[in-house]
Amino acid sequence: MRILMVHNFYQQPGGEEQISNTEATLLESYGHEVVRYTLDNDEIPGMNPLVLAKKTVWNSDVYQELRSLIRKEKPDIAHFHNTFPLISPAAYYAVKDEGVGVVQTLHNYRLLCPNALFFREGRVCEECLGKPFPLPGIVHSCYRGSRAASTMVAATVSFHSLIGTWTKAVDTFIAYSHFAMNKFIEGGLPAEKFAFKTNFLYPAPDPGEGKGGYALFVGRLSPEKGLGVMLDAWRQLGSKMPLKILGDGPMADLVKEAMQEMPEIEWLGRRPLEEVYEVVGNAAFLIFPSEWYETFGRVAIEAFARGTPVVASKIGAITELVDHQRTGMHFRPSDPTDLATQIEWLLAHPQELGQMRQAARAEFEAKYTAEDNYKRLMEIYQSVLAS
Repeated sequence: MRILMVHNFYQQPGGEEQISNTEATLLESYGHEVVRYTLDNDEIPGMNPLVLAKKTVWNSDVYQELRSLIRKEKPDIAHFHNTFPLISPAAYYAVKDEGVGVVQTLHNYRLLCPNALFFREGRVCEECLGKPFPLPGIVHSCYRGSRAASTMVAATVSFHSLIGTWTKAVDTFIAYSHFAMNKFIEGGLPAEKFAFKTNFLYPAPDPGEGKGGYALFVGRLSPEKGLGVMLDAWRQLGSKMPLKILGDGPMADLVKEAMQEMPEIEWLGRRPLEEVYEVVGNAAFLIFPSEWYETFGRVAIEAFARGTPVVASKIGAITELVDHQRTGMHFRPSDPTDLATQIEWLLAHPQELGQMRQAARAEFEAKYTAEDNYKRLMEIYQSVLAS
């Protein structure tokens, strides 16, 4: 099969880039040909704001380029990961006008929320959910703290909702969790167009030993990730457990301040994936304190692959991934005291923690392997081709 993989890269690479690249590599490993079409947000600095706004709603250059590419490469199907902001939904129409099926993986909530997170001012916010025009997102400057930029995002989503892009230009949406899928359907996307497929790792690391004697956070250092909740929990825990923090982001200064206050905290910054896997495998457990509706939680299955249990806030998709007292622990979201309580329970029950390591790896092998994911992806592709 020949697959056209379409992705708009962000200025700061993240999970979407990793997933789209890994998925393409997996497909190629099974003998499929992957044709990549990408644009990069590094092109945005210096671009006229009106030009950017126009491209975000409808990039006519991309429309023409994709039609030409499809005529040349003749793909069987097109798989989109991100079109925002430069590729634009015009790309769907280019693909459909050439008679090729369209699959869109939904990595965030951009189609329902201007900042794509359902998170504002430190809490979950659903004010724009289901609204034909997300005016609250503009009023609160939800995208990049800019009312003008928020208007651009809101106008793009509303325009394409109005002309029926999500119903007639996309054949199948892929959701990584039932929580996210239900939220999209609640927001107005057609339920019959959804397919469920978990995330995966390829290649997958081997189990680790978990003998490092520390807890670990891995992720972007940003408000919705629950950094403040985790640091407050460590203030309550005192010196009971060292904490390593992997990642970078706008809350890096807060982490530096916490290191000065609490010597048991160590910030490792951003590291290559191989080093991340090594640190994850040696951790006693992973902390997943998110305060927003994660659509999946890739770092959790990275932990499971290494046999590392996950202590996660009970919110969004991560609730589906972690089974309380079997593959990890749940705590009440935004509640540092409950997080500290769950960690103290783990420290007081080393035998159960050891059993969780075995269960976490078994969970990974049962649900998140590349082999199973490939089979599911092929089922989705074949369903689109058959229709």
